[in-house]
Amino acid sequence: MSDAPPARFESPAAVREGLRTVSYLADEGIAGVVFLAERLGKPVLVEGPAGTGKTQLAKSVAELTGARLIRLQCYEGLDESKALYEWNYKKQLLRIQAQRVAEGSGGSWEDIEEDIFSEPFLLTRPLLEAIRAEDPVVLLVDEVDRVEVETEALLLEILSDYQVSIPELGTVSATQIPLVFLTSNSTRELSEALKRRCLFLHIDYPDIEREREIVLTRVPGISEALADQVVRIVRSVRSLELKKAPSVSETLDWARTLLILGIESVDAQTATATLHILLKYQSDIDKAAKDLAGSVAPSR
Repeated sequence: MSDAPPARFESPAAVREGLRTVSYLADEGIAGVVFLAERLGKPVLVEGPAGTGKTQLAKSVAELTGARLIRLQCYEGLDESKALYEWNYKKQLLRIQAQRVAEGSGGSWEDIEEDIFSEPFLLTRPLLEAIRAEDPVVLLVDEVDRVEVETEALLLEILSDYQVSIPELGTVSATQIPLVFLTSNSTRELSEALKRRCLFLHIDYPDIEREREIVLTRVPGISEALADQVVRIVRSVRSLELKKAPSVSETLDWARTLLILGIESVDAQTATATLHILLKYQSDIDKAAKDLAGSVAPSR
């Protein structure tokens, strides 16, 4: 592995200000972990409720640094062939058939085998792509808690040494250490070994001031008064016992909806009529509507 490239961030404050330029409002904790991840060359395990900006953090860091974002979306059943690499079997078969047609040329099976298990027949997947990359890369392993233990072990092996062993080609080592973000919604407990390898970051719902600032930044044209109403109502709704509390992204969707509808002030009727933008279960909508009826100012 080559020497580490020059540091991309001078300080946590520089990270925070830089992320602000790409419309990601990070607090001191987030900025500090991103700074240390870059300096220490360690992956970041980002946990927290869905929709709190975990995935967007990786995207924003890539945008800020000018790095290429490589994303591995995890799911149940994800295996090595989809995460790391596989051979192009169709192309290999065509090569074998072509050799059979030209058998008179004297080519041996050993020659064919060496040929079809070479670079032109290799299909790279996100993990191998990130390791082989020569340009700056941010690797996003999204929803890592959805994979099986075996695939998690594969991730741990790769993130420990930043190299991959391909039996037919040998060991492929990274020429640089990519910035790596693993996100988790905590649907299952991750291994202690993986956690030890990573810096840990928990992103929860933002406090009211920060969420107001997020709305003002991400919803052009919204007034401060409406943004304040939106985040206060969302905060109240989140305090209820719901199947799924509204995420920050759903707060933004609701704010944009109100803006499109020309709403300047949210009353109980308007809030109830648009709750389907904010909540995704009818039981949650009914519960929130009952609560809002007594807490949101009536229309005048």
